[in-house]
Amino acid sequence: MTKLEPINPAKARRATQLARMLRKQDTWAEQLMWRWLRDRRFSAYKFRRQHPYGPYILDFFCLEAGVNIEIDGFQHGKPERQAADRERDLYLERRGIKVVRFWNSRLRREKEIVRDAIWRALQARAPHPLPDYCRPSPANDSQVVNWLSRSPSPRPSPDGRGRIISRA
Repeated sequence: MTKLEPINPAKARRATQLARMLRKQDTWAEQLMWRWLRDRRFSAYKFRRQHPYGPYILDFFCLEAGVNIEIDGFQHGKPERQAADRERDLYLERRGIKVVRFWNSRLRREKEIVRDAIWRALQARAPHPLPDYCRPSPANDSQVVNWLSRSPSPRPSPDGRGRIISRA
């Protein structure tokens, strides 16, 4: 488990105010990610949004797993921003926090891949059992096999059912 670092009270107040302001100005990608992660929706992992940590504010932080998810926009592609991100990631890594970064555009195109990568990062550091709705049920497996092995109905559907008929 990752420990939170103490910071001086004045800096803590400023960081908290900045975090609150950032929460009100979420990008579309941050809003989407928060819908996935909030209220322990992601396999009961607890996330904090725009969480102050040392001199930084973490986008989506899971204290239990020590994982920080960063959602990066185009500005993170600039060389000076990339250098600052490397410095930040190194700071967090030294404190036992794994940083997982995604581009905004990837979040839009590859939602399943992003969710799988988050799941693997969390499970590697603080495993949770699969939710019941993800586990195969023996009863359901036999029902699916029975349904698939049935032969098709010998009677076709009557006209007008199961297909589109144009009326001109």
